[in-house]
Amino acid sequence: MYYFIVNPNSHSGRGRIIWDQLHQQLLLRGISFQYCLTRYSGHATKIASEASLLGIDSEPVYMIAIGGDGTIQEVLTGITDFDRVVFGYIPTGSGNDFCRSMELPFDPMESLEYILKAERIAPIDVPYLIRGEKKSHFGISTGIGYDAGVCQEVLATPLKKVFNRLGLGKLIYLFIALKQLIFISPGKMTVTLDGENTFSYDHVYFTAVMNQRYEGGGFKFCPDARPDDGQLDMILVEGVGKLKLLFCLPTAFFGKHTGIKGIHIMTCRDIHIHSENALPVHIDGESGGIRQDLTVSIEKKPLKIILPVV
Repeated sequence: MYYFIVNPNSHSGRGRIIWDQLHQQLLLRGISFQYCLTRYSGHATKIASEASLLGIDSEPVYMIAIGGDGTIQEVLTGITDFDRVVFGYIPTGSGNDFCRSMELPFDPMESLEYILKAERIAPIDVPYLIRGEKKSHFGISTGIGYDAGVCQEVLATPLKKVFNRLGLGKLIYLFIALKQLIFISPGKMTVTLDGENTFSYDHVYFTAVMNQRYEGGGFKFCPDARPDDGQLDMILVEGVGKLKLLFCLPTAFFGKHTGIKGIHIMTCRDIHIHSENALPVHIDGESGGIRQDLTVSIEKKPLKIILPVV
Protein backbone atom coordinates (compact mmCIF):
# COMPACT_ATOMS: atom_id res chain seq x y z
CA MET A 1 0.00 0.00 0.00
CA TYR A 2 1.22 3.50 -0.89
CA TYR A 3 0.36 6.22 1.60
CA PHE A 4 1.28 9.79 0.64
CA ILE A 5 1.66 12.44 3.34
CA VAL A 6 1.56 15.81 1.58
CA ASN A 7 2.51 19.24 2.88
CA PRO A 8 0.59 21.51 0.47
CA ASN A 9 2.17 24.66 1.92
CA SER A 10 5.79 23.68 1.35
CA HIS A 11 7.84 26.11 -0.74
CA SER A 12 5.16 28.84 -0.54
CA GLY A 13 2.37 26.59 -1.85
CA ARG A 14 4.41 24.76 -4.48
CA GLY A 15 3.66 21.53 -2.64
CA ARG A 16 -0.03 21.65 -3.54
CA ILE A 17 0.66 22.32 -7.23
CA ILE A 18 3.09 19.41 -7.44
CA TRP A 19 0.77 17.09 -5.55
CA ASP A 20 -2.05 17.84 -8.02
CA GLN A 21 0.26 16.72 -10.84
CA LEU A 22 1.41 13.60 -8.98
CA HIS A 23 -2.15 12.75 -7.97
CA GLN A 24 -3.23 12.86 -11.61
CA GLN A 25 -0.37 10.54 -12.59
CA LEU A 26 -1.27 8.03 -9.90
CA LEU A 27 -4.89 7.95 -11.06
CA LEU A 28 -3.90 7.56 -14.73
CA ARG A 29 -1.66 4.62 -13.86
CA GLY A 30 -4.27 2.91 -11.75
CA ILE A 31 -2.05 2.88 -8.66
CA SER A 32 -3.75 1.90 -5.40
CA PHE A 33 -2.97 4.59 -2.83
CA GLN A 34 -4.21 6.72 0.01
CA TYR A 35 -3.16 10.25 0.88
CA CYS A 36 -3.61 12.99 3.43
CA LEU A 37 -2.80 16.70 3.25
CA THR A 38 -1.27 18.25 6.36
CA ARG A 39 -3.21 21.13 7.90
CA TYR A 40 -0.99 22.35 10.74
CA SER A 41 2.48 22.05 12.24
CA GLY A 42 2.96 18.55 13.64
CA HIS A 43 0.08 17.08 11.63
CA ALA A 44 2.40 14.89 9.53
CA THR A 45 3.59 13.19 12.73
CA LYS A 46 0.03 12.28 13.68
CA ILE A 47 -0.75 11.05 10.15
CA ALA A 48 2.42 8.92 10.00
CA SER A 49 1.64 7.35 13.36
CA GLU A 50 -1.83 6.34 12.18
CA ALA A 51 -0.58 5.19 8.76
CA SER A 52 1.99 2.91 10.43
CA LEU A 53 -0.95 0.75 11.60
CA LEU A 54 -2.66 0.41 8.21
CA GLY A 55 -3.00 -2.82 6.25
CA ILE A 56 -2.03 -6.25 7.53
CA ASP A 57 1.12 -7.15 9.43
CA SER A 58 2.57 -9.25 6.61
CA GLU A 59 2.51 -6.39 4.08
CA PRO A 60 4.74 -3.30 4.02
CA VAL A 61 3.38 0.24 4.17
CA TYR A 62 5.08 2.45 1.59
CA MET A 63 4.93 5.81 3.35
CA ILE A 64 5.85 8.68 1.03
CA ALA A 65 6.50 12.18 2.37
CA ILE A 66 5.90 15.07 -0.04
CA GLY A 67 7.21 18.39 1.24
CA GLY A 68 10.41 19.91 2.54
CA ASP A 69 13.00 18.78 5.07
CA GLY A 70 10.68 19.73 7.92
CA THR A 71 8.00 17.40 6.55
CA ILE A 72 10.51 14.54 6.58
CA GLN A 73 11.26 15.25 10.23
CA GLU A 74 7.59 15.13 11.20
CA VAL A 75 6.94 11.92 9.28
CA LEU A 76 10.00 10.17 10.74
CA THR A 77 8.88 11.17 14.23
CA GLY A 78 5.46 9.63 13.61
CA ILE A 79 6.63 6.25 12.27
CA THR A 80 6.04 3.60 14.92
CA ASP A 81 6.80 0.36 13.04
CA PHE A 82 10.27 0.29 11.48
CA ASP A 83 9.76 -3.34 10.39
CA ARG A 84 6.75 -2.67 8.14
CA VAL A 85 7.19 0.91 6.99
CA VAL A 86 9.22 1.61 3.85
CA PHE A 87 9.92 5.33 3.56
CA GLY A 88 10.07 7.38 0.37
CA TYR A 89 10.49 11.08 -0.30
CA ILE A 90 9.39 13.46 -3.04
CA PRO A 91 10.90 16.95 -2.59
CA THR A 92 8.82 20.11 -2.83
CA GLY A 93 10.72 22.26 -0.30
CA SER A 94 13.27 25.03 -0.65
CA GLY A 95 16.27 23.74 1.34
CA ASN A 96 16.25 20.12 0.14
CA ASP A 97 19.31 19.11 2.17
CA PHE A 98 17.98 15.56 2.52
CA CYS A 99 17.90 15.14 -1.27
CA ARG A 100 21.27 16.80 -1.62
CA SER A 101 22.92 14.51 0.92
CA MET A 102 21.19 11.30 -0.23
CA GLU A 103 21.78 12.19 -3.90
CA LEU A 104 18.08 11.89 -4.69
CA PRO A 105 16.48 13.57 -7.70
CA PHE A 106 15.10 17.06 -7.13
CA ASP A 107 12.46 16.55 -9.81
CA PRO A 108 9.17 15.32 -8.27
CA MET A 109 8.08 13.30 -11.32
CA GLU A 110 11.45 11.58 -11.51
CA SER A 111 11.15 10.82 -7.81
CA LEU A 112 7.70 9.29 -8.30
CA GLU A 113 9.08 7.00 -11.02
CA TYR A 114 11.76 5.36 -8.89
CA ILE A 115 9.49 5.19 -5.84
CA LEU A 116 6.78 3.29 -7.73
CA LYS A 117 9.37 0.86 -9.08
CA ALA A 118 10.94 0.40 -5.62
CA GLU A 119 13.85 -1.52 -7.15
CA ARG A 120 16.34 -0.43 -4.50
CA ILE A 121 15.53 -0.40 -0.79
CA ALA A 122 18.25 0.26 1.77
CA PRO A 123 18.50 0.81 5.54
CA ILE A 124 19.02 4.29 6.96
CA ASP A 125 19.81 5.35 10.53
CA VAL A 126 17.09 7.20 12.42
CA PRO A 127 18.60 9.63 14.95
CA TYR A 128 16.51 11.29 17.62
CA LEU A 129 16.66 14.34 19.85
CA ILE A 130 15.52 14.41 23.48
CA ARG A 131 14.29 17.78 24.78
CA GLY A 132 13.01 17.32 28.30
CA GLU A 133 10.22 14.72 27.97
CA LYS A 134 9.89 15.12 24.20
CA LYS A 135 11.53 12.73 21.70
CA SER A 136 11.77 13.74 18.03
CA HIS A 137 13.31 11.86 15.12
CA PHE A 138 15.22 13.75 12.45
CA GLY A 139 16.59 12.99 9.02
CA ILE A 140 19.32 15.59 8.57
CA SER A 141 20.56 17.38 11.68
CA THR A 142 19.83 19.09 14.94
CA GLY A 143 21.80 21.98 16.38
CA ILE A 144 22.10 24.56 19.12
CA GLY A 145 23.40 28.11 18.88
CA TYR A 146 24.20 30.16 15.81
CA ASP A 147 22.97 27.74 13.12
CA ALA A 148 19.67 27.25 14.96
CA GLY A 149 19.25 31.00 15.35
CA VAL A 150 19.67 31.34 11.59
CA CYS A 151 17.05 28.64 10.97
CA GLN A 152 14.57 30.30 13.30
CA GLU A 153 14.95 33.68 11.62
CA VAL A 154 14.67 32.12 8.15
CA LEU A 155 11.35 30.57 9.18
CA ALA A 156 10.07 33.87 10.56
CA THR A 157 11.17 36.30 7.84
CA PRO A 158 8.85 37.23 4.96
CA LEU A 159 12.00 37.43 2.82
CA LYS A 160 11.99 33.63 2.54
CA LYS A 161 8.89 33.73 0.34
CA VAL A 162 10.43 36.48 -1.79
CA PHE A 163 13.66 34.53 -2.28
CA ASN A 164 11.72 31.33 -3.04
CA ARG A 165 9.65 33.07 -5.73
CA LEU A 166 12.86 34.28 -7.34
CA GLY A 167 14.30 30.77 -7.24
CA LEU A 168 16.94 31.89 -4.73
CA GLY A 169 15.70 30.04 -1.65
CA LYS A 170 19.18 28.73 -0.90
CA LEU A 171 20.60 32.26 -0.57
CA ILE A 172 18.25 33.32 2.22
CA TYR A 173 20.19 31.10 4.63
CA LEU A 174 23.49 32.72 3.69
CA PHE A 175 21.99 36.21 3.86
CA ILE A 176 20.64 35.71 7.39
CA ALA A 177 23.76 33.82 8.50
CA LEU A 178 25.87 36.85 7.61
CA LYS A 179 23.39 39.21 9.27
CA GLN A 180 23.29 37.26 12.56
CA LEU A 181 27.06 36.94 12.69
CA ILE A 182 27.26 40.64 13.53
CA PHE A 183 25.24 40.25 16.73
CA ILE A 184 26.03 36.76 18.03
CA SER A 185 27.95 36.30 21.30
CA PRO A 186 29.74 32.93 21.59
CA GLY A 187 29.37 31.15 24.95
CA LYS A 188 30.45 28.20 27.06
CA MET A 189 29.40 24.70 26.05
CA THR A 190 30.16 21.14 27.18
CA VAL A 191 29.71 18.03 25.03
CA THR A 192 29.82 14.42 26.21
CA LEU A 193 30.33 11.71 23.59
CA ASP A 194 29.05 8.16 24.16
CA GLY A 195 28.75 8.85 27.88
CA GLU A 196 32.53 8.79 28.30
CA ASN A 197 34.50 11.64 26.76
CA THR A 198 33.62 15.17 27.89
CA PHE A 199 34.97 18.32 26.25
CA SER A 200 34.46 21.90 27.44
CA TYR A 201 34.76 25.03 25.31
CA ASP A 202 34.54 28.71 26.25
CA HIS A 203 33.62 30.57 23.06
CA VAL A 204 31.27 28.35 21.05
CA TYR A 205 29.22 29.70 18.16
CA PHE A 206 27.23 26.54 17.53
CA THR A 207 27.17 22.77 17.68
CA ALA A 208 25.33 20.66 15.10
CA VAL A 209 24.77 16.91 15.23
CA MET A 210 24.33 15.50 11.75
CA ASN A 211 23.17 12.31 10.07
CA GLN A 212 23.76 13.80 6.61
CA ARG A 213 26.48 15.89 4.99
CA TYR A 214 24.44 19.04 4.35
CA GLU A 215 22.23 21.38 6.36
CA GLY A 216 21.03 24.98 6.13
CA GLY A 217 20.33 24.97 2.40
CA GLY A 218 23.62 23.51 1.19
CA PHE A 219 26.26 23.98 3.90
CA LYS A 220 28.41 20.82 3.76
CA PHE A 221 29.25 20.98 7.45
CA CYS A 222 30.10 17.27 7.92
CA PRO A 223 31.51 16.09 4.57
CA ASP A 224 32.10 12.50 5.74
CA ALA A 225 28.72 11.94 7.40
CA ARG A 226 26.88 8.81 6.26
CA PRO A 227 23.26 8.05 7.09
CA ASP A 228 23.83 4.29 7.29
CA ASP A 229 27.00 3.88 9.38
CA GLY A 230 25.42 3.80 12.85
CA GLN A 231 27.27 6.98 13.79
CA LEU A 232 26.46 10.65 14.25
CA ASP A 233 28.81 13.36 13.04
CA MET A 234 29.15 16.50 15.13
CA ILE A 235 30.57 19.89 14.18
CA LEU A 236 31.44 22.43 16.87
CA VAL A 237 32.76 25.89 16.02
CA GLU A 238 34.60 27.81 18.76
CA GLY A 239 37.33 30.35 19.36
CA VAL A 240 37.17 31.79 15.85
CA GLY A 241 37.06 35.55 15.29
CA LYS A 242 33.96 36.86 13.54
CA LEU A 243 35.91 38.13 10.55
CA LYS A 244 37.57 34.75 10.13
CA LEU A 245 34.24 32.99 10.52
CA LEU A 246 32.78 35.30 7.89
CA PHE A 247 35.33 33.99 5.39
CA CYS A 248 34.91 30.40 6.61
CA LEU A 249 31.17 30.24 5.94
CA PRO A 250 31.35 30.23 2.12
CA THR A 251 33.98 27.45 2.20
CA ALA A 252 31.48 25.27 4.09
CA PHE A 253 29.34 25.08 0.95
CA PHE A 254 32.13 22.93 -0.50
CA GLY A 255 33.20 21.15 2.69
CA LYS A 256 36.57 22.93 2.66
CA HIS A 257 36.30 24.30 6.22
CA THR A 258 37.30 21.16 8.10
CA GLY A 259 40.99 21.95 8.54
CA ILE A 260 40.46 25.42 10.01
CA LYS A 261 41.52 25.91 13.63
CA GLY A 262 38.53 26.12 15.95
CA ILE A 263 36.31 23.90 13.79
CA HIS A 264 35.98 20.48 15.42
CA ILE A 265 34.36 17.45 13.80
CA MET A 266 33.79 14.29 15.84
CA THR A 267 31.83 11.05 15.52
CA CYS A 268 29.82 9.18 18.14
CA ARG A 269 26.58 7.30 18.64
CA ASP A 270 25.27 9.26 21.61
CA ILE A 271 25.90 12.87 22.54
CA HIS A 272 24.81 15.21 25.32
CA ILE A 273 25.25 18.96 24.88
CA HIS A 274 25.04 21.47 27.73
CA SER A 275 25.15 25.21 27.11
CA GLU A 276 25.78 27.71 29.90
CA ASN A 277 23.06 29.90 28.40
CA ALA A 278 19.73 28.90 26.87
CA LEU A 279 20.13 29.05 23.08
CA PRO A 280 18.00 28.49 19.97
CA VAL A 281 17.63 24.86 18.88
CA HIS A 282 16.69 23.55 15.45
CA ILE A 283 15.68 20.11 14.26
CA ASP A 284 15.92 19.60 10.50
CA GLY A 285 15.73 23.36 10.07
CA GLU A 286 12.55 23.75 12.12
CA SER A 287 12.46 25.57 15.44
CA GLY A 288 13.14 23.42 18.48
CA GLY A 289 12.68 26.23 20.99
CA ILE A 290 15.25 27.68 23.38
CA ARG A 291 17.18 25.22 25.56
CA GLN A 292 20.37 24.57 27.52
CA ASP A 293 20.52 20.77 27.19
CA LEU A 294 20.18 18.38 24.27
CA THR A 295 20.59 14.61 24.13
CA VAL A 296 20.95 12.96 20.72
CA SER A 297 21.18 9.28 19.83
CA ILE A 298 20.21 6.73 17.15
CA GLU A 299 17.36 4.22 17.16
CA LYS A 300 18.48 0.59 17.40
CA LYS A 301 16.51 -0.39 14.31
CA PRO A 302 17.15 1.32 10.96
CA LEU A 303 14.38 2.48 8.65
CA LYS A 304 14.01 1.13 5.13
CA ILE A 305 14.08 3.81 2.43
CA ILE A 306 13.39 3.64 -1.31
CA LEU A 307 16.35 4.91 -3.34
CA PRO A 308 16.96 5.38 -7.07
CA VAL A 309 18.95 2.71 -8.85
CA VAL A 310 22.53 3.84 -9.45
